[in-house]
Amino acid sequence: MAANQAFYDAHEQRDLAAMAAVWDNSDRAVCVHPGWPILRGWLAVEESWRGIFGGPGRNQFIVTNDVVAVEGDLAWVTLDENLVDVAATGTIAATNLFARTASGWKLVLHHGSPVMFRG
Repeated sequence: MAANQAFYDAHEQRDLAAMAAVWDNSDRAVCVHPGWPILRGWLAVEESWRGIFGGPGRNQFIVTNDVVAVEGDLAWVTLDENLVDVAATGTIAATNLFARTASGWKLVLHHGSPVMFRG
């Protein structure tokens, strides 16, 4: 799904404008970064990305175990984000939920949780 790839491209490039283009810039945007509280509404989500992009290091992701499902105007992607970074490595289990809008597929929910063990 191109919209999902655009999310990871924006993240890796630390490009806030590209990240904003991926998201539904409305009150229905919800983001849960690993270890963070729930962020509701585009303004809170945008501020979180501004802080992440302004921090040290750069994240590179190798996405694995990705599965896309589409039903009507909703699509969700479940996947593993494998972080490759000098400062941090590990795997994040993530869900990205997209809604079809007049301007294309927009991210309305990103939820990432660290994988602590493999069962």
